[in-house]
Parts: sequence; structure tokens; C-alpha cells
Amino acid sequence: MLKNKLVGKIIGWSIFFFAIIFNTHINAQTNTKDKEAIEAKASSWVASLNLNDKAKVERVTNLIATHLEAVRDWNNTHSFTSVPAGINPETGNKLSDLDRQIIVNSTIPSSVHENLMNGLRKDLNEQQVDAILDKYTVGKVAFTLKGYEAIVPDLTDKEKEVIISNLKTAREQAIDYKSMKQISAIFGIYKSKNEQYLNDNGRNWRQLYKAYYNKMKAEKAAKKVK
Repeated sequence: MLKNKLVGKIIGWSIFFFAIIFNTHINAQTNTKDKEAIEAKASSWVASLNLNDKAKVERVTNLIATHLEAVRDWNNTHSFTSVPAGINPETGNKLSDLDRQIIVNSTIPSSVHENLMNGLRKDLNEQQVDAILDKYTVGKVAFTLKGYEAIVPDLTDKEKEVIISNLKTAREQAIDYKSMKQISAIFGIYKSKNEQYLNDNGRNWRQLYKAYYNKMKAEKAAKKVK
């Protein structure tokens, strides 16, 4: 009986230690793949700039990879559950899991953002910096601006200037968030600001959007008829 208990304990401890070793191995493989994916992404983004300066390419690539890793690590180690499941004080709506993750991600040290931006501006001109930020946010500035131009075809130069400024602010803020859902949510904040700006300056965003929607719906129906 004693011998059987001893054997059982040995087997149990063996399974326990095997599980630890196995999980450590899997985590190491995952981390290696993540690191390789981040480095490949950073290299691809920098390659698109055609810098023709090996030292500069290396600095900027390392800078971007370091930032991507910091954002990933912060997101992965700071769960939305650390934010109480309360309400949005502006709307009264219950905070979603995405809202809570964005809140906790917004507490990432400001140095993470500043190190990236200062480093980029040290080696790149503003046009090149914009190009990198567009990579982070998959071209959302241009894409969203195109939507505004379609919905409000007679945008004034001033209106366009304000809209672009807000979208660029969204873009720079969004680079510190991990997923596309989070990035889109940050842009959503500034899209609301743009729409409120248009309303405050003689436009009626709801009517404009409804007219655009109806136009697109009619065009789609006409294509089906053909």
C-alpha cells in the first residue's frame, strides 16, 4: 500500500513537472514567433520608405519593433478585468470589454509613445513619419477622409483642415493600442469630434449621412436591375 502511494506521488510530481516544462517550451516558441512576426512587420514598414541608409534603417526598424513589443506586452499583461465593470459617465452605457481594455491600455507609460515619436522624428522627415503611422493604422486617415468627402462633397478647405487634424491626432494616439478593434475605437472618438464640428458649423451630419446612405442604396438597387 505504502509502495503504491509512493509510486502515485512520483507519477503525480512527474506529470506536474512535465506540464511546467511543456508549457515553458510552448510559451518560448510562441514568444519567438511573436518576436519574429514583429521584426518582420517593422522591417517591411521601414523598407517601404526606401531610405538607402543601412544604419538609419536598422535604428528605425529596432525602434518600431521595440514599440510594437511594448504595446503587445502591455495589452497581454493588463487584462480588461482590472477595470471595474461600470458605466461610461458621458453616455450612461455599460462599459464593454473593449471599453475596459482601451482604458487599461491607455495607462501604458507615456515614455513608450514618446520614445517612438522622438526616435522617428530624429531619423525621418514628417512625410516619412506619417507613412509609418499610416502603417500602424492601415491607412485609416486617408480612408476615413475619403468617406467624409463622399458624404459631404462640398467640404470647405477649413472643414477639411479640421477633419484631417482630428484624424491625424487619432492616428498618433491609436499606435499605442494592439488590435484593430481598439484602433478603430480610438478613431471613433475623433470621428465623433468631426461630426460634432460639422454640426456646430452649420451642417447637419445626420441628414448628410442619411442622404448619402439613400444614394448608395439607390445605386446598388439600380445595379441589380441591370
